[in-house]
Amino acid sequence: MRQPSLPRTLVVLLACASGFSVANLYYAQPLLVALADDFGISRAAVGGVITATQAGSVLALLLLVPLGDLLPRRRLMLAQLLALVVALAAAACAHNAVGLMAAMLAVGLLGTAMTQGLIAYAAAAAQPAERGAVVGAAQGGVVSGLLLARVVAGSVADLAGWRAVYGGSALAMLVMAGLLWRLLPALPIQQRALSYPRLLASMFTLLRDDRVLQVRGVIALLMFAAFNILWSALVLPLSAAPYHYSHAAIGAFGLVGLAGTLAATRAGRWADRGYSRRTSATALVLLVLSWLPLSLAFQPGTGMTTTISMLVLGILMLDLGVQALHVTNQGLIFGASGGAHSRLVGCYMLFYAVGSGIGAWAATVVFSVAGWNAVCALGAAVSLTALVCWAWTGSDKLLETTGV
Repeated sequence: MRQPSLPRTLVVLLACASGFSVANLYYAQPLLVALADDFGISRAAVGGVITATQAGSVLALLLLVPLGDLLPRRRLMLAQLLALVVALAAAACAHNAVGLMAAMLAVGLLGTAMTQGLIAYAAAAAQPAERGAVVGAAQGGVVSGLLLARVVAGSVADLAGWRAVYGGSALAMLVMAGLLWRLLPALPIQQRALSYPRLLASMFTLLRDDRVLQVRGVIALLMFAAFNILWSALVLPLSAAPYHYSHAAIGAFGLVGLAGTLAATRAGRWADRGYSRRTSATALVLLVLSWLPLSLAFQPGTGMTTTISMLVLGILMLDLGVQALHVTNQGLIFGASGGAHSRLVGCYMLFYAVGSGIGAWAATVVFSVAGWNAVCALGAAVSLTALVCWAWTGSDKLLETTGV
């Protein structure tokens, strides 16, 4: 197998930048209780912090990410990165719930634009036969960032308060801006002839006509809803009696999911070799089965060792399934592109953002009404729906040549 068309050092930089960018969207998850207490937000409504971030993600995917096919990607991403620094500083300085929600909306907008812009950059620069592997490597950085975000946020919050999480991230992103400005080469503009309104309109054409995008997008919506059902609800029982875990301890559960980084890289290589259907089936079955150990973690009379063991097993299964499927989805979607990488990633991640926002909101509401068992039942139902959706569309002979 040939080496990726991008130099290894650049692939590593893209992965790191993607990880730092996406982490900003997930810092709040282990901090929900602290944010609720600081701003007087109810436990049932505090999931709105995550939903605000995901709303910003939707706006980014509609309005900012497609610009990568129209404007010089390097300059565009650097401008977005500097704006992200300002948004993070605003979050760190928020004094009321409205200001916090506005700042989180901006963080979601700019963090998503950066992350997906970097993924699209990697896809556009890679050779077709290596695109899955390159995107998988960049996606590995995303996986590491979103999982380590919980550990970092919890640890920093325990030491210096939740505001230090966002202030420190602002400084880190400023350093990353300098590295990208120095090392990121320019790529040719993909769609010089298109106006901005026509560029945005072409996204709706892609959503209407691209069958692979439609199928994989719906599956992404469901799997990321399941992903956020777990991670938005998990902090609630762990922070309450009898556990009373610290922010750092709750965030440390994210380390279990780092195995998803390996799955993400391997899944990209498997997609390049034509094994996408096999990978999809395995990942979706793992996603469904993960809710069994998760449901057993907080049963009455369960000991601490059993609780932790069941959580570790369930998190590992869920994160492996989600990340392997995510990279496979992207490899298939980019494989059919004609220079529309930014618009395709924008369209695909719209499904992701909607699913994530719905999952975060639903998890906190369901937990406040019916507890952990209901959260697991909801997660299992959503995961099973994703498996049924994939199986149903996979039986369509018209899709067999696409690897859906």
